[in-house]
Amino acid sequence: MSPSISIVGCGKLGRSLGRLWTQSAVARIGDVLNRSAASAEDAVLFMGAGRVASSFATLGKNDIYLIATGDGDITTSCAQLAASGLIDETTVVFHCSGALNSGYLQTARECGAAVASIHPVKSFALPELVINEFAGTFCGVEGDARALAVLLPLFEAIGAVIVPIDGERKVLYHSAAVMASNYLVTLLDTACALYAEAGIGPATARAMLAPLTRGTLENVLQAGPEAALTGPIARGDMETVARQQAALDASHPEIGDLYRRFAHLTADLARRRP
Repeated sequence: MSPSISIVGCGKLGRSLGRLWTQSAVARIGDVLNRSAASAEDAVLFMGAGRVASSFATLGKNDIYLIATGDGDITTSCAQLAASGLIDETTVVFHCSGALNSGYLQTARECGAAVASIHPVKSFALPELVINEFAGTFCGVEGDARALAVLLPLFEAIGAVIVPIDGERKVLYHSAAVMASNYLVTLLDTACALYAEAGIGPATARAMLAPLTRGTLENVLQAGPEAALTGPIARGDMETVARQQAALDASHPEIGDLYRRFAHLTADLARRRP
């Protein structure tokens, strides 16, 4: 029989996974506990399965508990779950945080449960789209062997690509995603601001950046950073770098500091080129 899963904090991520598991018939959704009964009812309706629980005290015994709350509530929710008396050596408890490792579920482990963290590298902003696009999603995983033996088949059944990671250094794993996604947006916003200083409007600036950025990204993904690097540092043209540095230091010191730090890192990258 497929395992039963209760979800604590069934927001966009929780309900997306719940719907996928329900559709694939690899797991049964048990109880859903949210801050409000209305949001829990909405999640149950979206997943097409589950039962609304009003508190930790009304949760039923299930094989697996997914704590899909915000990062700041994971430890507290786990402690409340542990105090409910539902957890024993047959139970699996996991979360999907990208920044926190399975050690944040220690209170469940102390009750005998096997714990893990499984982080899908995907935006869950629109669950209606996620359920059609989840296949091929990379998931960083770590935790107890018994927990992973139960959970990985459930994720693989809905198309996840499993990537084992070092739980002790998971914060670096998540930092990489932030650098590649969030900070790329900030970097391009900075480039647009500098284009504006040169008299170029925002729409034109974005149009100019589009082929440059897309081409660079494709080169990095296909050939690696060393082969993709171009520009003055790659050519050894440090006079151009110095002029740009001086101009930025004079007009925008904070951007000048960013440029200086990137120049040092880019010089290191250039030295790694064959």
